[in-house]
Amino acid sequence: MKNILVEIYKSPLTVFTLHDIALLAGSGTANTLKSRVHYYVTGGKLLAVRKGIYAKEHYNRVELANKIYTPSYISLETVLQRENIIFQHYEVVFAVSYLSRELPSLKIRYRKIQDRILYHPMGLIKEDGYTIASRERAFLDALYLYGSYFFDNLSPLNPAGVFTLIEEVYKVKKIEKQVKGLFKKCLTWKNIV
Repeated sequence: MKNILVEIYKSPLTVFTLHDIALLAGSGTANTLKSRVHYYVTGGKLLAVRKGIYAKEHYNRVELANKIYTPSYISLETVLQRENIIFQHYEVVFAVSYLSRELPSLKIRYRKIQDRILYHPMGLIKEDGYTIASRERAFLDALYLYGSYFFDNLSPLNPAGVFTLIEEVYKVKKIEKQVKGLFKKCLTWKNIV
């Protein structure tokens, strides 16, 4: 069996499930693996963030949010803020999943969305250790889940991408109508809609 700790720290990932660690280790029994991981946790070499989820000391909370509940993807305010579509600052990482949960101690919030949307790959981007929504998908997730929402800046959005996602993923006429209304209010978009 490889040195598990060396393999973990060589990995670009910062958060690991026991399954991830088993893949890095390459061989060994489940009990051996669990006892080694426990040894690293008690020795302060790894953090036990939640049951079955371990992390390096300076882990990425976005990556953690994507590992706790699977399937899930990072979206809503986290992406909208990152893409300058909203200007409010949020400490909480927002994700979309098959359930709604709030984990205050970890500053992570999940919003439940229909399976047909959750499992659709369009507008989802694989980054280092996690899946994140494109700005257009996060925009539509906000409208779909909140009903209405105030956006500070719509200029980063690709209108063709937004309407393609509405047609292929969301399939809700009310959202299409909302989007057209929002784009018409924005001077930049008047010639597009």
